[in-house]
Amino acid sequence: MNEPVFVIPLWADLTAVGLGGVQGALFASGFQGQRRLDLLGVAIIGIVMGMGGGLIRDLLLNVPPATLQSNWYLITATLAALVGMLLANLFRRLNGVIVALDAVVIGLFGAFGTSKALTLGFPFVPAVFVGVCAAVGGGILRDMLMGLPTAIMHVGSLYAVAAGAGCLVLATLHTFGIDIVIAAVAGVVVTTIIRLLAVMFDISLPEQRALYRRKVAVETSAITLPKR
Repeated sequence: MNEPVFVIPLWADLTAVGLGGVQGALFASGFQGQRRLDLLGVAIIGIVMGMGGGLIRDLLLNVPPATLQSNWYLITATLAALVGMLLANLFRRLNGVIVALDAVVIGLFGAFGTSKALTLGFPFVPAVFVGVCAAVGGGILRDMLMGLPTAIMHVGSLYAVAAGAGCLVLATLHTFGIDIVIAAVAGVVVTTIIRLLAVMFDISLPEQRALYRRKVAVETSAITLPKR
């Protein structure tokens, strides 16, 4: 008998969408000069950040997008984007709170994506992949719309790595028979902790050029130069 499809509680999904909308608006409203956005532009970025992860998740899972099955998703994302835009100066004074909320949002989208994939019968590794894509999807769409380098492709504070770790923990616990809700909570906690620690201590993966320079240094040290 197939396991029932995981149903994400509406309040939890809307919470993630709302927080993502606020973050997207804060990000967009901070640009000056040639990349200044008008009110509509900031609102669009906020909506994309709030709804992007869920859309990518459901497209990968080949199911009807949950964000288009209820009026509340678009309403929540729009209102959250407006709040983030209008209160941008206030929110920037609460930088620590915003960083913490950002970490929680990554964890929520990752947990929702992996949980839904597992209960739809996806194997372990693809389910983790779907969760990571859901966690970082909004940020990727945001950067594409704004013509910016995709953040997760560059040196940063373990954005995708934190999501991957949380999704991996979730899928592993589920494999050992732990209830999917408990596993999802554990995944969110792991993602949040790793992301916060990475930001606090400026931890990131090694830069590719640094590894290349190290390899060149090792190789050239083995070359024997002729004596003069």
